[in-house]
Amino acid sequence: MLAGVSVDYYARLEQGRGSTPSIGVVSAVARALQCDRDQRDHMLHLAGHPVPPRSSDGHVRPGLIAVANRLVDLPAVIVTDLGEIVWENSLGRILLDGLAGEPGRGRNLIWEWFADPDTRAMPPEHWDRISAAHVSDLRATYARRSGEAHVRKFVRDLIAVSDEFKELWERHDVAVHHSDTKVFVHPEVGLLELRCEVLLTPDDDISLLVFFPMEGTNAAEQLQLLGVVGSQKISSD
Repeated sequence: MLAGVSVDYYARLEQGRGSTPSIGVVSAVARALQCDRDQRDHMLHLAGHPVPPRSSDGHVRPGLIAVANRLVDLPAVIVTDLGEIVWENSLGRILLDGLAGEPGRGRNLIWEWFADPDTRAMPPEHWDRISAAHVSDLRATYARRSGEAHVRKFVRDLIAVSDEFKELWERHDVAVHHSDTKVFVHPEVGLLELRCEVLLTPDDDISLLVFFPMEGTNAAEQLQLLGVVGSQKISSD
């Protein structure tokens, strides 16, 4: 028995046969499988049940910006759960060179990654990993917010514009990444190896991304150089 469900019934669920499981059954199976909240929400969505609501208005608390502003020596970026950049400090702006356009998809990390892959500022050997992470993060968001028309449209547009996204989306992988390695090829300092820590707000609709130098690299010195370059650019503007 798994979560009070017979092995035969669970097998039929996996195979998509039989009646639609109730919310209670889905939740029990999710607990038995030790799913996190995002994976549980995805299971509920697949079963056709409403997902427990979470706030997703994209509002950034002033306190979060105050914390980010203290990170003067590290790139810091605040993004929505759809990948849109809503705030960045000066180092974050320089690091994400080229994503400083007008609000909307021109400042969306996920859209830019898939819709315009020629602008990817990372070595090609890292692309598959980053692509998979973007899609599994977005899957978690979609499980929570599939009732919102603009979220569904965003996913449809990504499917239309990118075969890579479409293939990954159809895998139904769900995860929220809290830490990752990011390797940038920056026009000012070259290859830059950073560790990205993702700090989520309680409602998971806004994240603070903080980029730390990878140990054993010269990334700390490169970030210092980026800070100097950024100051010079601001002074010349």
